[in-house]
Amino acid sequence: MPRHPRGFDTQAAYDWLSRRDRRLAAWMRRIGPIPPNPQWKRSFDPVDALARSILFQQLSGKAAATIVGRVEAAIGSRRLHADTLGRVDDAALRACGVSGNKVLALRDLAAREIRGEIPSLRRMATMDHEAIVAALVPIRGIGRWTVEMMLMFRLGRPDLLPVDDLGVRKGAQRVDRLETLPTPRELAERGERWGPYRTYAGFYLWRVADFAAQAKAPTPRSQE
Repeated sequence: MPRHPRGFDTQAAYDWLSRRDRRLAAWMRRIGPIPPNPQWKRSFDPVDALARSILFQQLSGKAAATIVGRVEAAIGSRRLHADTLGRVDDAALRACGVSGNKVLALRDLAAREIRGEIPSLRRMATMDHEAIVAALVPIRGIGRWTVEMMLMFRLGRPDLLPVDDLGVRKGAQRVDRLETLPTPRELAERGERWGPYRTYAGFYLWRVADFAAQAKAPTPRSQE
């Protein structure tokens, strides 16, 4: 069974995209090379990562971090899993600031972990990215975008393009000088020329969107 390495050669990706897309290449030269993500080499627990993604949804980074800290204190662990989350009831999670929908999502994640439905990091190494998406999107509160962020920022899969991401779409609009945002379908078609390094193209599209908005700091991404 083939194994998928974590991360990819960003210099090879830079060279490839520079040859394949003149408009994107102009922005790449302006921004400069984007180095490999350090998290590609760090071990992580998929269940814990998914639990944190649930808690961070629709909140500012600071507010979400505060709630996560309260949950960790309540369960007496920095590891968010079925066994540790099971130490507290729903009311205790709500008292930490976790919304009712997120409590339900955490309980669903824990139940699926107990049933063995969440692939381990080792198992993910043998799965293609669509198989990972299919395994994780049935979890309450976990959509395709969340899984794609894990695939890009934690697993370092080289050929992902999150076409539903607003920042990526804004970056593509800027690169191609479009009057309106490209639709997800249009962006998927546009991105075909970026394979097999669509992930790296996505990293640049986020930077282009931040640059265009004159952001003081890069927009936080889930899993970063």
